[in-house]
Parts: sequence; C-alpha cells; structure tokens
Amino acid sequence: MDRGSERDTAPERDTGDTASGRIPLAVVVVDRDGLVSHWSSGARRLFGVGREDAVGRSAADLLPVSGALADDLHGEPMPDAYDEYDALGPDLESSLGGRTSYATAGRARLVPYGQPADGERLDVLWWAYPLVGPGSFRLLVLAADATRLREERGYDDETAERISPGFARHTELPAFDELERRLPEILPNMGPGLSGRIVSQVLELGYPVLEFSQYDRVPVTPYWGVPRRAGRARVEAVVPRERAAAAPVPAGAELDLEYAAVRERLEFLNEVSSGIGTSLDLGETIREVTSAAVPRFADFAGTHLRAAVLAGEGFPDGPPDASTVMFRVWVEHNDEPGRWDDTVPVGEAFAFPEHTPFYKCMVTGEPVVVPRVTEELSERISGEFEKRDLRPLIGGRSLLIVPLKARNVVLGFMVLMRRPDRPAFDDMDRTTGAELAARAGLVLDNARMYTYQENVADTLQDSMLPQVTPRMAGCDVATRYLPGTRLGRIGGDWFDTIKLHGSRTALVVGDVMGHGLNSAAMMGQLRTAVQTMATMETPPAQLLRNLDDLARRLGENYLATCLYAVYDPIRGELTLANAGHIPPVLVRAEDGRSELLDLPTGAPIGVGGVPFEATRVRVAPGDRLVLCTDGLVEVRGSDIGEGLAALCESAAHPAASMDDACDTIIRALNTRGGRKDDVALLMARLNGIPDDHVAEWRLDAEPLAVPRARRLVRERLLQWCLPHAVETAELLVSEVVTNAVRHAPGDRIGLRVVRTDALLFEVTDDEPALPAMLGAGPLDESGRGLRVVSRLAREWGASTSGHRKTVWFEQTLTGTR
Repeated sequence: MDRGSERDTAPERDTGDTASGRIPLAVVVVDRDGLVSHWSSGARRLFGVGREDAVGRSAADLLPVSGALADDLHGEPMPDAYDEYDALGPDLESSLGGRTSYATAGRARLVPYGQPADGERLDVLWWAYPLVGPGSFRLLVLAADATRLREERGYDDETAERISPGFARHTELPAFDELERRLPEILPNMGPGLSGRIVSQVLELGYPVLEFSQYDRVPVTPYWGVPRRAGRARVEAVVPRERAAAAPVPAGAELDLEYAAVRERLEFLNEVSSGIGTSLDLGETIREVTSAAVPRFADFAGTHLRAAVLAGEGFPDGPPDASTVMFRVWVEHNDEPGRWDDTVPVGEAFAFPEHTPFYKCMVTGEPVVVPRVTEELSERISGEFEKRDLRPLIGGRSLLIVPLKARNVVLGFMVLMRRPDRPAFDDMDRTTGAELAARAGLVLDNARMYTYQENVADTLQDSMLPQVTPRMAGCDVATRYLPGTRLGRIGGDWFDTIKLHGSRTALVVGDVMGHGLNSAAMMGQLRTAVQTMATMETPPAQLLRNLDDLARRLGENYLATCLYAVYDPIRGELTLANAGHIPPVLVRAEDGRSELLDLPTGAPIGVGGVPFEATRVRVAPGDRLVLCTDGLVEVRGSDIGEGLAALCESAAHPAASMDDACDTIIRALNTRGGRKDDVALLMARLNGIPDDHVAEWRLDAEPLAVPRARRLVRERLLQWCLPHAVETAELLVSEVVTNAVRHAPGDRIGLRVVRTDALLFEVTDDEPALPAMLGAGPLDESGRGLRVVSRLAREWGASTSGHRKTVWFEQTLTGTR
C-alpha cells in the first residue's frame, strides 16, 4: 500500500484538513496518448476506482465527463440533474481529447464509475491544466468533492466563496520534482503570491488540497483566452445550486469576471517584468522576452530584430522600410516539437514585403491585430516567402504583431498567434500585447546598449594592443590578453614587442592602475611613448625615467608599472629595467629550471623622484622569458607569493609550442577563483643568432671602401649560398657606404651583415646626425641614395647612440620586397 492509501485510513487527517480550510483533491495526470499515468489515492477515494485499475486506462473512460455526458455526446437527452451544469462538461472532454490548449474548469454531477445509472450522484468540481514543454505528461486534472465542501464548510446561498486548487507534495506522483519546478507553467493563472502559498503547502502538508477563502480574490480562469463558458464555470462553481438554477450568471459575477480579467493581465505583466531582463546578455534577454508570452498569452511567439540591434552596432538609423533586414532571433511555441523549425527557422534574415501585416507594424510602430487569418490572407502572406508554405501554420489562427520600441525607434517586432480553439485577440489583448512589447523593448534596448558598449570597449582595447609578430630576429614571441571580469572589460594592461636595430628586440609589459576608459587612454599614451623612445635607442633605465616624467605631466592621479627588457640575440644578453612591476620568469633550456629574476624593483611610473636601474642577464639559446601583469598571479585574499610560485612552476612545464606554453600558464593560474583584473602575458623564446650567421668588418673611410664593401658582401652571401640576393645587396651597400664615406668625419666605418629570416645590413659611422631623404631633380648628381634604399629594401632606418649613428636596412632572402 502506498503512502497516499495509508493517509486515506487516518480519520483525524480529514478533520484537521477541514478545520484548516483545506479539502483533499483527486490528482490525475494524463499522458500524450490520453491514458492515465497517475491516479492518486484521493482520486480512488472520490471516484471509487483503485489505482491499479485506473493507471494505463483511457482518461475519458474514468473522469466525470465521460460518464456524465456520454449520452449527450451521442445525441441523446441529458438527465435533468445535469441541466444546472449545462455546457460545463465538454470543456473537460475537449481537454482529455487534446483538443484544447488552454486550462478549463467546471462542475459536474456524475454516477460513480461502475455504479448503476440510477445510483447516487457525486457533485464534483474540477480543473484541467495542460502541461506545456517536453515530457510525456499532457494534462493535470484536479477534482474535489463539492458536497463535502458545502457540508463541512457550510457555505449557503448567501455566500460566494472563492476557491482555487492547490498543488502540494504527493510522494506517489511521478516526476514530482519536474512538476514542482514548473508550477507557474502548470498553473499559469497563479501569481507569485498564490504560487508561494501553494509551495508552502507542498512542504508543510505533503498532499494535494483544495484551498478556499472568502476574502482572497483568485483568478476566475486559469489564463485569459479561455472560452467564456469556462470563465462562467468558475463563477457557477461557487454559487449555490438554488441560485445557479434561477439565474445563469449573476450581474455581480459578470463584474467579477471583468475585474478578475483585468487583474489577471496586470499580474501577467508584473510577472513578465520580473522574469525578463535578468541579465545584460542580448541572447538571453531575447529568449526571456519571447518565452514570456507562451503559453499564457499566446501559443506562438516569434521575435524579429533589426540587423544593427543584433550586431550591437549602436542605435539603428532612421525608420524601417521595405529594405530593412530583420533577423528571426527566437521562436517559442507549445505545438508539437519541430513543427515550426523548417518553415520559420531561427537565424533567418530577410526583409518583410509590403502589404503584409508585419510590414505595417514595422513601419507604423503600432500593434496590428488580425482576429482570424483567413484562407485568402494566409495565401497572400505565404506567397511573399519563396519556398515557404505558411498556410498550415497560420491559417485560422489569431494574429497579433506588436512593435519592440525604445526611444520611439522600432528595434523589431514580435509575432504572436493563438490556435483556432482559443478566442481571437481583441482590443484588450492588443493593449496587453503593446504593454508587453513596451517592457520587452526596454530590456532589449538595455541589453543592446550593453552589447554596443562591450563592442566599443573590445574594439578600443584591441586597437591599443599591438599585433605582435610571432617571429622576431633571434626570438619567437607568443602573447595572451584576457579582459577582466569587471563591467566594461577594458583596462590598462598592455604588452609590446619593438624591433630595434642590430637584430635586437624590446619586450615590454605594463599595467596602468585602475580600470575603465581613463586607464585605457593612459595606457595608450604610455605605450606610444615607449615605442617612440625605444626606436630612438633610449637605454632601458633612461626610458623609464622619461616615462615617469611624462606620466606626471599627464596628471597626478596616474600610476603605472612597467617592465622593459632589450634582448640582444648576437651577444646572448638581456638588459632589463623595472618600474614597480612583478619580476619576470626565466626558464633555462639547459635543465628546465625556472626562476624569478632578481631585479631592482623601482617605483611605479608616476611617483617621481625615484631612480631606475638596469640589469644585464646572460641567456642561452632556447631560454624562455615570461612577462605578465599582476592580474595573473594576484588574487584577492591570497598571498601574491603563491601566485608567483605557481607562475614559475607552470612556466617550466614542457610544451610543444609557444602557444601551448602560454595556454598551460593560463590554465594553471586563471582557474584560481577571485580574478577580476585584466591579464597580459608575453612569452619570448630566446633563440639567439649563431656566430656563423654574423659577419662584421671595419673599413677605412675612403672611396676604396665602397668596392671593398661590395666584394665582402658578395663573398659572404655566396658562402651562405644566397646568390640570388647578391646583386641587390651590392647596390644597397654601395649607396649606404658611399654616404658614410662622404659625410662622416671619422676614419673608420663599420659594416655588419646578419642572417636570420631576412638579411640585415648595418653601416656605422662617427656622424651622430641622422640622414635625411632628399628630393633630387633630374639633373642632380646626388641625393638619390636613400631613395634607392627605400625602394629596394624591405625596411630601413637610422638610429644614434652616443656620438655614432647606424643606418640599417633589411633585404628579403628572395630578393624582393
């Protein structure tokens, strides 16, 4: 025997229930085949059929309407006893047969199943609720003994008590957890207050009950869109028999119907307002807005948005017209799964043709109501869409199209439809739909603005971060940038790699303190300043001093940390200077050991008056240098030393590539909880340049140096098996060395050739003044040298150091730019 059966044998339970204003309910669940899948002990007690005899049988054979109205449905007169309940039963019959998609309610007298036709009749109140969504359940039917309610509660002709079913925990109910979770969908007439009380009953009482109160007003119908007679049934269910026989619907009941309908719509809109806009994610907001209308207000809802809104490109320009592209962004319905998928797929983009109700709503910004889609209208609408036969889906349905607006601009519209067995949309529905759309438009616009601001922030951040070349002279580079979790996703972290002459590379990581646009703007200024000073061959310590001066001139409130390193692959040497930044990690290729480099920390940029020092560190080919911002290693509530230790450990982990090595570090440290700051990570594998790939000569500053330079370069390129590069290299070297011989005051000229993925040529002399490209006329005998270099070289430049300058140029190994 199940728990429910045990409860039935406890007489004190019934007494307590009556005293507290609750009467047990019969609970029946009907599956999609029309068979009973659950028959509660309360149903056995009320209808006289045991659970073992009920489960698996047709619900139409067991429930009140099947016995009470069988004769009527076959065309024979109903007994006089049913006259006062005229037209109430077929609603339940339709629900059991799957012919109605809305909830119904009513009252009926019946002969208990299996009893003689002239036996004692039962007076039963019932409620039938369609179960929407996936699963095998289709209908929840609740029933109560009206005689017991009248006798034990004692309501008479002068009392019209409001009653409503409650759904409480019943241990034998299958899949109860799912039904309890979906209570607002199962009982869609109930607002948050009433639903909360029922949930409390679930925990307190543990069985289905009927709750009634002469003070509380409850919705007259499960949700609007129910035929008028179902609404009337709820009123007549609480009017004594004598009055019901005398007057079909009292005038006060009609007023109550109107009041309840209005209040019900207000409750619906309040629930919608609290259920949409729970996040600023545009996609989630779209799903919430669309789902809010089904099944309570409509059987189908489709949301369409303008392309600019969906793309987060800002506010759409101008009113929509026939050329405006709309995206179908979400569809919600309570039809069988997949019915709409092929004909109205989500993600489709198109412009709505003129002379359609969709176009009219879009261009006027006003709701459009089509009470019933006629055959002629369905053919006209379907004909506007190639290879789409919409007629089976929209024919006979009621159609309401409401605009989604914000600040008087149409962002899109929502298409709402009711099946033919529900009442058509009317003027009150038009008003309700317009209010629903207004609230939906507001939250969609909020999500759109947030998406737009995120796109702007991401674009700004991306534009300020460099496009790092993964392969520099003598080193490989990999980077990662992770925006913080703070709103706005933009901050002051940055990294950079800067190409210097002599095959050297500057590696930079910095972090402007704070977050948001101000920090990002400050970061952009500092990064530009670092690039400029680096190309001017400013030594690392001096560069940080200059940066400190600049920051203080920009404003007193700006502080930043910065680590600046210069890698010389020919010498195998790092020169580093630190301004308050976390130290870098050096992973030795020889034994895989990692260490934090011990550098003078220095003060952050912007403090002022603090000296900066440079440190030189010898490195070997294959060593890896890891630089990052503190967002990777610092977590609120944890010691930063733990993060640095984790960084050393993860950096030493073997990896197949530089990208894999970066990902290993991110996985190891970014999973630690509490990270909100941005993360910038730069890793460089210091490959070095072999000695036999570097050639250096000292030339006398005399005219004979030019042919000698050509000869030396030709011999070395042939030795490197690069004959295709000889002709261009000789011409360019000749031009640069000639300029040095003519204009440099010293006695010696330096010439160096370095082979990496390109050929680098450097000519050094004792003239500190940088060369200038001149405009040479057709009769001029000079001034064309640098123009030739600029034309034939891949890149070229000049820099000064002390009292010397270096002019350099690069030549691709294929001999072309």
